[in-house]
Amino acid sequence: MKPGMVPPPPGEESQTVILPPGWQSYLSPQGRRYYVNTTTNETTWERPSGTPGIPASPGSHRSSLPPTVNGYHASGTPAHPAETAHMSVRKSTGDSQNLGSSSPSKRQTKENTITINCVTFPHPDTMPEQQLLKPTEWSYCDYFWADKKDPQGNGTVAGFELLLQKQLKGKQMQKEMSEFIRERIKIEEDYAKNLAKLSQNSLASQEEGSLGEAWAQVKKSLADEAEVHLKFSAKLHSEVEKPLMNFRENFKKDMKKCDHHIADLRKQLASRYASVEKARKALTERQRDLEMKTQQLEIKLSNKTEEDIKKARRKSTQAGDDLMRCVDLYNQAQSKWFEEMVTTTLELERLEVERVEMIRQHLCQYTQLRHETDMFNQSTVEPVDQLLRKVDPAKDRELWVREHKTGNIRPVDMEI
Repeated sequence: MKPGMVPPPPGEESQTVILPPGWQSYLSPQGRRYYVNTTTNETTWERPSGTPGIPASPGSHRSSLPPTVNGYHASGTPAHPAETAHMSVRKSTGDSQNLGSSSPSKRQTKENTITINCVTFPHPDTMPEQQLLKPTEWSYCDYFWADKKDPQGNGTVAGFELLLQKQLKGKQMQKEMSEFIRERIKIEEDYAKNLAKLSQNSLASQEEGSLGEAWAQVKKSLADEAEVHLKFSAKLHSEVEKPLMNFRENFKKDMKKCDHHIADLRKQLASRYASVEKARKALTERQRDLEMKTQQLEIKLSNKTEEDIKKARRKSTQAGDDLMRCVDLYNQAQSKWFEEMVTTTLELERLEVERVEMIRQHLCQYTQLRHETDMFNQSTVEPVDQLLRKVDPAKDRELWVREHKTGNIRPVDMEI
């Protein structure tokens, strides 16, 4: 069940009242009308005046919902198309009206709504589907309003809690990626140290000639390669591991802010709901008491006077007023929760997109550094390859003979 926003039904305010240029009218899930300025991406509960961007009431509430919610997608296309005949959207039957209205005669009846964990939704039979806030995307703001059964069978999990679990899992994955890069850095550092140590080894250092020069270059290339890998490990730390860890810390702060804010609103909503139920029960008792006293007076089974009836009627009226006040406070809390849910789910969505994109960029940086390291390694091998091509056994033999010869007199046969 998704408390989305629906366009105004035909014949309603959209046709009887002309809105200023740039403004559009929509209904919240509870049936409360609000207005969206498609130019400035502002929202308000009050009908705007003739000046675009200025509501009729100076005390109207504006929200800072992102452009993707205020009637437009990020691409600039309308999120609420004019032609909605293909959408499965139905208006609640009966005298349903927005829950925040002060007119009790037009309030939604309980038959048209259903309450889940202190949140009032349209009843599935009266409004089985609602228009999505972001029809072209599988956005968080459309699919996490109701609860979901726990896969382990331990009750239900709130939709927003699922989003938080998703974000916490992403944070854990990012931590594990950082640990992976750290292990990679350690391997590079150890490899560089071992290469540098091996380059100092004196084995075969007495080889002579062009082969000796090539062998000396082989050992020198190890020292050069060790330096390349040491630089690679340092860049991995500064350009990959450290940014991942810093982003994770900021991500953690943003998560806490979202979690606490919605949790506080849900607590307030639950408290207001409890007040409504208490006031509803009190009204029922007052009405029952008034009815009983009225019946007793009519059949003269009691010494109750007309004044007692008036007193009971006043208490009943007061209880009704208290109920209306509690319902209004509840609706205000639910409207605030609805607005913040949209804003916060989109913020969580933005954080997730940012997290994935950030990791992608730094993994690309990792592959780039790896490519550069391979190129540098190749450059340390090239001098060795050039010297190996110049190794000439005949020339080496000539040089050695010239340096170590003892004479060209050869033995002859002995004569008798």
